[in-house]
Amino acid sequence: MDCKVASVCGGCRYRDMKYVDYCALKQKHFLDIVSPLISDGCRVNQPIFIADSSRRRASLAFELTKQGLVLGFNQKSSHQLVDVKECPLLTAGINQTLPFIRNLLCELGRTPCVIKKGKKSFSTFLTKGDVFVCEADNGIDLVLEYDMPLGLDHRMIIFEQSQTAGQVIRISHRANAFAPAETIIEKLHPTIKIGNYDVSIPAGTFLQPSSAGQKALTDLVLHYIKGCRGQIADLFCGVGTFSYVLADLPDVKITAVDSSADLLKGFSDSVNRNQIKNITIINKNLFKYPPDENELKNFSAIVFDPPRAGASSLCKSLASAGQKPGVVVGVSCNPATFVNDAKELISGGYTLQEITMVDQFIYSDHSELVAFFTKRDM
Repeated sequence: MDCKVASVCGGCRYRDMKYVDYCALKQKHFLDIVSPLISDGCRVNQPIFIADSSRRRASLAFELTKQGLVLGFNQKSSHQLVDVKECPLLTAGINQTLPFIRNLLCELGRTPCVIKKGKKSFSTFLTKGDVFVCEADNGIDLVLEYDMPLGLDHRMIIFEQSQTAGQVIRISHRANAFAPAETIIEKLHPTIKIGNYDVSIPAGTFLQPSSAGQKALTDLVLHYIKGCRGQIADLFCGVGTFSYVLADLPDVKITAVDSSADLLKGFSDSVNRNQIKNITIINKNLFKYPPDENELKNFSAIVFDPPRAGASSLCKSLASAGQKPGVVVGVSCNPATFVNDAKELISGGYTLQEITMVDQFIYSDHSELVAFFTKRDM
């Protein structure tokens, strides 16, 4: 799909390139970053490129002005918004929902909000905020994010508008990115497929940006772990993307660890709903408290998928442990921080066997990777 705002929008830096040239450039950037890790024995696999029009989640900013509604993404190197009528990155379902989102925001913007301060109250109007949109397997999930109260009038608008949008199955509101989301209307609970399971997703939760990208990552992880038995750790597990597929392996028990109570609650509820008996979920800050040697010696394999900051503490703990897992699979959304983590593992007795780039963020500088380490004979 052509994009009318590609020249100004900050979302697609390389959309003006021929696709074959873009792929070559992206692969070169990736290899330049990870080159310090590549030895004669390391296999660099063919990169996996996820197709355009596959992004199932997005955060769009909005602003209501006298000239009308602006809904979209930031301009390149700017906080100015680009008005986006449709986006070639997004799924067809999300693009088809954008007119509904626009109408809903305009209706909410025309209705005053009552703000109370002590004994006084005054009226004001919604002017700006964000909309988080996710296409689950059974419909569209929306989270309206702005720091204003939802009065009865606003709730009625959301309810009435939602009845005209059959594809929208849930609408929630939260004051900011750190506040809990309140469900305003839920026709169906949004679910996605991970492995063999239908997984319920909390409002505004983090997911892999595309279902195709999710499958590419889980297939790679499963390929490297499938021969392992016993205890397997899924560290920085999030909603359990890797735990679900690993749990179906024979003779394994999965220990899934993350620090986000909200993510883990949704994960736990879904595990219980699916009656998965071999996943244990632990709430723990792995940056401050990585597993020590007594814990590490119990695992035959570890999968880790940290935020962009990387997993320095974890990798240092693995490197220094006398008894350590035989297999480590690293998943990273930041190849630069991964290089530092991988150097720790290599210096501590691991060999990097394979590495694969996964390009979920098409036409951008961002890329992901999956790397396979095995323990050297010490």
